[in-house]
Amino acid sequence: FEGLGKEKTKKPVRSGEICAIFGMEDFDIGDTIADSENPEALPLIKVDEPTMSMIFATNTSPFYGQEGTLVTSRQLRERLFRETEKNLAMRIEETDSTDGFIVYGRGILHLSILIETMRREGFELQVGQPTVLTKEINGIKHEPVEALTIQTPESFASKVIDQVTQRKGEILNIEINNDRARLDFKIPSRGIIGLRNQILTVTEGEAVIAHRFDCYEPWKGEMTVRRNGSLIAMETGTVSSYALDKLKDRGKFFVLPGEEVYMGQVIGEYTRQSDITVNVIKTKKLTNMRASGSDDKIILAPPVRFSLEEAMEYIAVDEYIEVTPKSMRLRKISLDENNRKK
Repeated sequence: FEGLGKEKTKKPVRSGEICAIFGMEDFDIGDTIADSENPEALPLIKVDEPTMSMIFATNTSPFYGQEGTLVTSRQLRERLFRETEKNLAMRIEETDSTDGFIVYGRGILHLSILIETMRREGFELQVGQPTVLTKEINGIKHEPVEALTIQTPESFASKVIDQVTQRKGEILNIEINNDRARLDFKIPSRGIIGLRNQILTVTEGEAVIAHRFDCYEPWKGEMTVRRNGSLIAMETGTVSSYALDKLKDRGKFFVLPGEEVYMGQVIGEYTRQSDITVNVIKTKKLTNMRASGSDDKIILAPPVRFSLEEAMEYIAVDEYIEVTPKSMRLRKISLDENNRKK
């Protein structure tokens, strides 16, 4: 390599230099290319095993194919298996359905980078809730545990500790320096899912969070982390400000007036723990009768907007994230309300 380009070289390639070799097939990352007269293999690169999995499936929403160019299961399959050729920590497993695949990765960030890359390439897909991988060791169920470090203003330290311990986290060390607290924890990987949003909320956005895989430990027991239920669109159409105004006491919305939604799409968070189906496309009936003050301007709270990682941490087990080059929507796996009740 010369600068940003490639040039043929007749000089020997010395230790530490980077080069490209053409004309060879059937080899994997980590293999050693050696002199046939003195073959000596270097130790294989050790890659940490995946700790989390997600379902990747073709988009089946009513808005299928409107924004992306790569939408078939064949294209999705080719792209995922091509990723494993250069991404050693990722594994792909086919499912009984030809439209879905299980993708194993090192965590939410690892998986979200792949999703974002595919979105920019023109793919339409839907992904499920991340699932932490467990294993049996000596007949005992074990789960991945991560080392978690949070830096926060000292005044928020107690709230941060409370949030982490609710998720089976154990505090290992506390350091205070110039009104800043550094908190070191050990926490199950499943406790990390959704934690970032909670920590940033209780610290008013001033926390710095970092975590990495540490080891496998015996299962810590069940934990309750999921939140209120969902507001689900009753039918397909255009969101109206009139409908949102009438429903604003039901919870927080993820959509704006004028946006297109479809039946089964998650358009907000309910104030209770159960799900509820609502009509957000209902418009005001026009008549010749008017009352004083009835046509005042409607004032709505700004909608909640998620980044990809935030959405992955937010969705429930019966929900998907629909990802396209232009949009990201939350939806129920089963769009039909009657099927969801069965």
